[in-house]
Amino acid sequence: MDGTQIDPVTLEEDGLTVALPDGRRGYFNAWWLRDNCPSSFDAETRERTFDIFHHATTPRPAEAHIDEDALVVHWAGEHHVSRYPLAMLAAYAAGERRHDPADLPRRPWFADHYPDLTRVAHPTLHEDPAERRRLMEALLVEGVAIIGDMPDTDAALTRTAGLLGTIRPSFFGAYFDVRTHVKPTNLAYTSKALELHTDVPAEELAPGIQYLHCRRNSVAGGLNLFLDGTAVANDLREDDPEAFRLLSETEIPFYKEHDGIDMRARQRVIELDHNGAVSGVTISQHMADIFDLPQRLMDRYYPAFVKFGRMLQDEKYVMRFTLRAGECICFDNHRIVHGRAAYAATSGERHLRGTYTDRGELRGLYRALVSEGRFH
Repeated sequence: MDGTQIDPVTLEEDGLTVALPDGRRGYFNAWWLRDNCPSSFDAETRERTFDIFHHATTPRPAEAHIDEDALVVHWAGEHHVSRYPLAMLAAYAAGERRHDPADLPRRPWFADHYPDLTRVAHPTLHEDPAERRRLMEALLVEGVAIIGDMPDTDAALTRTAGLLGTIRPSFFGAYFDVRTHVKPTNLAYTSKALELHTDVPAEELAPGIQYLHCRRNSVAGGLNLFLDGTAVANDLREDDPEAFRLLSETEIPFYKEHDGIDMRARQRVIELDHNGAVSGVTISQHMADIFDLPQRLMDRYYPAFVKFGRMLQDEKYVMRFTLRAGECICFDNHRIVHGRAAYAATSGERHLRGTYTDRGELRGLYRALVSEGRFH
């Protein structure tokens, strides 16, 4: 050993290097340090109050040192001293995304999943945070769950959806009633078969979490059809990488045109997350607009699109069951593809009341439930 000692803090031209508790040495940009001084955040609102845009000069540390478990920086030309916990610096040293407790690995499922569906009871859900966590995790990991013992009231759906977010209206309104309408504006409002689809793709940002509260169901037929779009897309990726690439990179048009409304949006059939993993799908033949892609591109796109559509109908994936009165199925509308078999409209009653909340709010509520966050 030559006895050389490495300074715990080294000042550089645009920042400084710090010895971290785990033995690494991390470099931190001076602008970033000044912008993220703990005093930059309001203690009550937890929002940033310091405005780096109004900083008069390029931030320069005049002096910096380690004091116990913190980096202390005296800023040149300012009467300001910043104190950064070393644990906080270590979390950002590698330039990686901040850990997200809501980024849970998705678990694909197949046609035999119905007995294993996560089920929670409406009364317990409202009383027990552990049950709310179990429901949230089911939606994050598997994309679907059933809430039982739902009261036969409009308020029951409002109260239940409110546990996972704010009611998110679509162009159908804040709520919608799935039953036979005299003048239907959607195939769901008839007794005809409803092809497998995700909801409202004609909106620029389609709703994230859907709720269908079954109030009546005594008709002959009308089996519910549900499948995990990520499971199908994962299999397509393995079987036909080029088809997968086309569906995950190419936007196609969707529409909803009726009296007084003309909604249009472009979506990718396969949705990828920041890791490149399949996070969802968008599919709806009854709301797919006339494809306006270059005709030569459609030589390749249509075979990929049709192949995926046929896979969605494969018995390997489709879960078939009857949603019973008093049950509410909630699911990720960007992942779970659903439909319905035809039923005999005069054979009984069938009424499902639906609404939406957003995926981002679900994740936000889950994070708050399972972690302390940064301001404790």
